[in-house]
Amino acid sequence: MSSVVEQAVADGPHIAEVFAALGDGTRLALVQRLVEQGAQSATRLSANAHITRQAIIKHLHVLEGAGLVQHRKKGREVLYTLEPQRLEEAQAFLHGIAAGWDRAIERLRRMVEDDL
Repeated sequence: MSSVVEQAVADGPHIAEVFAALGDGTRLALVQRLVEQGAQSATRLSANAHITRQAIIKHLHVLEGAGLVQHRKKGREVLYTLEPQRLEEAQAFLHGIAAGWDRAIERLRRMVEDDL
């Protein structure tokens, strides 16, 4: 079993939760806004959005459940911030898959060249 697969098994459903959360366009846009603008309230995140504030909050809860977002109270507001470690873990997982493909392509290239 490759190290990428072993890592995915060791992580359990956590890495899948990250990709599932990012697989929705609205949640991906929320993550992008948090990356670009820092901590935001649900009210600010819902400004100029095509969905309601309540829908934004539901999406934020999914992101929080996947470990991508944290919330904290500041006075009467709840601010949501990005948790970059989870994105870094997802990035490392994808890099591992890409490295595995690179190795497979190199093996195929050598095999084809050896047959020539």
